[in-house]
Amino acid sequence: MTAPAAAGLPADEIVRALLREDLRDQTAYGAPQLDVPAALNTNENSYPVPADVVADMLAELARTLPGLNRYPDREFTALRRALASYLSRSGTVIGADQVWAGNGSNEALLHLFQAFGGHGRRAIGFTPSYSMHSIIAGTTATPWVAGTRSADPGRLFTLDPESVAAQVESAHPNLVFICSPNNPTGTAVGLDVIEAAYAAAPGAVVVVDEAYAEFARPGTPSALTLLPGRERLVVTRTMSKAFALAGGRLGFLAADPALTAALRLVRMPYHLSAPTQAIAVAALRHTDTMLATVGVIKEQRDRIAHELAVTGYHPVPSDANFVLFGGLADATATWAALLERGVLVRDVQIPHHLRVTAGTPEETTAFLEALAALGPRHQAVVPAAEGA
Repeated sequence: MTAPAAAGLPADEIVRALLREDLRDQTAYGAPQLDVPAALNTNENSYPVPADVVADMLAELARTLPGLNRYPDREFTALRRALASYLSRSGTVIGADQVWAGNGSNEALLHLFQAFGGHGRRAIGFTPSYSMHSIIAGTTATPWVAGTRSADPGRLFTLDPESVAAQVESAHPNLVFICSPNNPTGTAVGLDVIEAAYAAAPGAVVVVDEAYAEFARPGTPSALTLLPGRERLVVTRTMSKAFALAGGRLGFLAADPALTAALRLVRMPYHLSAPTQAIAVAALRHTDTMLATVGVIKEQRDRIAHELAVTGYHPVPSDANFVLFGGLADATATWAALLERGVLVRDVQIPHHLRVTAGTPEETTAFLEALAALGPRHQAVVPAAEGA
């Protein structure tokens, strides 16, 4: 479409005419960033980076900053080795050549779409799920197929191998996305679901988003164990959550070396800055310290789920650092009422449901007390599956 002449038109109309047609009615992604006593809406780790780790980061930066006149290591060699070592702790040996990283896992996901998606190709995910998958699909002109999850009250928001295989076969995708644990529901999937998706899509890259893997309950498997012999499988992770490094912007993935090599075709030159690499490497030197809060956070997650169930809400079993709960008469109204009491949670646009991050014990108490203060008028007797 040809843009109209600029004369006399407001700037927003000029820009709208110049913008890609498929983006004109879209809104930018972004959760509220508000100064409140209990910010529990973006699944951040509520605990600050420990002082000894900060000291090591500063020392690493002191060694790095004088060299900022030069471009950073394009291959982020030391970081890839450190990430591979961390992933190998799970029991599956991961080589440095199997690791890729970006400025947050979203950039790593973007690289996957740029390399394997685009015009004339399609991707499928199973909603409700992480909204950035479909958003990145849109920005890369990759048609998105919204698969579905179970609406059965006994298996709410879960996936089974047969359903996933049937939906994947029907979609004929080039990219398949499965979150485990899933955001915003917290549900994890069995390896049989991933294997079914992989077998049903012989022409697709299958991406398992494990951003919350460190918070999973005992016995929850990681897709890392499926990587050997599966050259089309990708497992993405992040340092934003369990590592309490959301502000550091470092996400990564593991895959066959041939696949990670292909991502070099679409990444921007020197895409990871030297300070980013330095901070992440320093953090990984203190992995045990950085992950020390995971157990406490899981305790608060389970406390939230228990208390919500006792008071008549419908918490979804969670393997993440948050709880999705239903049983609300009007989720948006409850969200606003909690905010008035200094507690910010997430309205994920699932009717009768809200999502709350598991923070510190004090933040958990603030949330539970604020919700209790709202009284029964905010509750509704609705099936747990409604709105799924």
